[in-house]
Amino acid sequence: MPRTLPELSKKMRDIDFAMLISQTEGKAISGRPMSNNREVGFDGDAWFFADGSTRMVGDIANNPNVGLSYQGEAGFLGMRPLFIHVEGVAELLRDHAEFEKHWTKDLERWWPDGIDTPGLVLIRITGSRIHYWDGEDQGDIHLV
Repeated sequence: MPRTLPELSKKMRDIDFAMLISQTEGKAISGRPMSNNREVGFDGDAWFFADGSTRMVGDIANNPNVGLSYQGEAGFLGMRPLFIHVEGVAELLRDHAEFEKHWTKDLERWWPDGIDTPGLVLIRITGSRIHYWDGEDQGDIHLV
């Protein structure tokens, strides 16, 4: 039975970390955990803060096509884990007004200077397709 974006978004709130997958300049696949902050509703866009000097930010600047992978403890049926993969395009933002919209206090753990941290970047990932697995149920949601 196909799931809806609001149903998936509700489940994604319980998942603290996503793996952000990008391609390196040398065409290798690279992944790293990114905090979902448990306070962010997924509406087709995902938002993550990063240090602008990281390899990940350089990878995205070279090739904005990315993937996000989520694993929840229990799916809709409550039996097996829920797996979600989002295909999308990343955009690197350096706009303090956008920083303020997406900042949560928990982020100060990594950036004590908050939105005034030198080199801070906001990554906006606009999803185009979601594939999910919920036990034996699976499906796609096309966002674009």
